Amino acid sequence: MVTDEQLAEWSRRGVRAVGGGLLSIALGVLNVPLFVLWLVALLIGLIPGVGMVTLSLMTRLVRARADFERRRAGAAGVPIARPYAPRPDQVWRRYFWILKDPATWRDFAWLLPGAVVGVALGAVALAVPLYGLEGITLIPLWIWLGGGWYGYGAIWPIESLGDGLLALPQGAVFLAFGLVAAPWLRWVDAVFARLFLAPTRAAELRLRVAELTETRADTVDAQAAELRRIERDLHDGAQARLVSLGMMIGLAEELVERDPAAARKLLAEARESSGTALVELRHLVRGIHPPVLAERGLDGAVRALAMSLPVPTAVDGGVPGRLETPVESAAYFAVAEALTNVAKHSGAHSAWVSLRHEDHRLFMTVGDDGRGGADPGDGTGLRGIERRLAAFDGTMTLSSPPGGPTVVTMELPCALSSPKTSPSSGMA
Repeated sequence: MVTDEQLAEWSRRGVRAVGGGLLSIALGVLNVPLFVLWLVALLIGLIPGVGMVTLSLMTRLVRARADFERRRAGAAGVPIARPYAPRPDQVWRRYFWILKDPATWRDFAWLLPGAVVGVALGAVALAVPLYGLEGITLIPLWIWLGGGWYGYGAIWPIESLGDGLLALPQGAVFLAFGLVAAPWLRWVDAVFARLFLAPTRAAELRLRVAELTETRADTVDAQAAELRRIERDLHDGAQARLVSLGMMIGLAEELVERDPAAARKLLAEARESSGTALVELRHLVRGIHPPVLAERGLDGAVRALAMSLPVPTAVDGGVPGRLETPVESAAYFAVAEALTNVAKHSGAHSAWVSLRHEDHRLFMTVGDDGRGGADPGDGTGLRGIERRLAAFDGTMTLSSPPGGPTVVTMELPCALSSPKTSPSSGMA
């Protein structure tokens, strides 16, 4: 049984794809002058000075067009990574950087075939629904009644009032078929673009090395910052209290003979100070690796965390086992940071967390019904989540339109290392 929501989503998806077909036609037409101008710039590039500037400018335009096509392909369900080699710092080397990068020539080779395929598929995606609208609005009937000959659909030509009225159900069929076919045509166009615009094997390895270099640097920076935080907490908290505790005990030793009452008072203060220092050390250890995470695993730790939040938070799903300790810790703190953002910045009335482990990957989703508009560049901790997950080849995607809802989806490649445990089971 198809619900109204499913039907509405199907319609919106089809209409977006039809609009995408119209955009493909316009962009396909744009590809032709880009092809010609880049070819001219390549010939002018033989002229020292001016040629290098011209070729660099046109290459940027072609790459901007290719990047836009990659984003459109990603929206159609065909993600395409950027394949370009890093740009050199020296200006005089950029000319050879453009010519030596295989991605430059693959972009150029795509312009004309991409234009032909984009215009053809876009025209079909646009024409079929418009033909259906023509029948639904009974335009063939009005033309026939006006005295002009006309034909439509399977009834060709229209020779009677009944033939004209049959345009209505036929138009509905054409419109429905067009809305179903349009997303598939966009997908075909995206797959064709991927043949040219996706990285080669060598480019994929280069991008992977660059990604690992960046994530390693982020991980080192994050670890250094964490060590500085621990050092600061120890210096300002537990260490200061332990120094004070030692001084109290020393004074008590001096007073124990001549003023036992004052010595007992100092010892009582020392006992109280030792308790406070112990609490601070426990908080510090909890920030490094929460005991609840070690005892209950990720599922139990997230549920305990949700219960402590000021925003009512529902936890759905779970992890049917234990993860490797570093991965489990990264996953927990990523969820904790996302929930902290909900409590501090979202203005939400409720939130939810979903945990799921499938195909050796952990999927974590944190959402809320707040005001939306979250941005990783605003310093709300989202960049920290990205860096924490990237250290384990994890990813984070954010959906936060103005007005909400905000949904943070996190993914970590990992395997379950042991069956799930519970304090009451006594089983490993």
